[in-house]
Amino acid sequence: MRRSAPKGAAAAAPAAPDLPADSGFPADPGLPAGPAEAPARQEALRTEFDFELPRGYVDESGTVHRSGTMRLATARDELVPLRDVRVQENPAYLSVVLLGRVITRLGTLPMVHDGTVENMFASDLAFLQDFYRQINAEGHTRAAVACPHCEESFEVELAGSRLGES
Repeated sequence: MRRSAPKGAAAAAPAAPDLPADSGFPADPGLPAGPAEAPARQEALRTEFDFELPRGYVDESGTVHRSGTMRLATARDELVPLRDVRVQENPAYLSVVLLGRVITRLGTLPMVHDGTVENMFASDLAFLQDFYRQINAEGHTRAAVACPHCEESFEVELAGSRLGES
């Protein structure tokens, strides 16, 4: 139900939400006294990230595909592979299945799946595992620290050992 102020009452102070102006309840002190201000403009959530493989995936025709896109993982992306028989038999296969779900583009390939990831070079797989951790942890997988003896600053990696186990 929509409520509107009677004509000529535009200058009256706004009442608390869902309470008539004459309800006898004081206005909420947390509410602005004047007209509602427009909410601050929020940035759109970035859900896809471009990458460049160190070596590149070589397809059946010999074409090398290096540039690609990975999307943020959902809870479903991390849960569905756990039901996969290959993952149940060999937990190390989790990262292959998971990456096959979140890589949305690789070069000119029409589709990327776990079979694609399975046939990548080990250096590219390691790169993608690290990239997955970085984008899904909002880039907070490294921490700046200082040596307690010499006070020299450097970064340390805080990411988990395997995908899905951070």
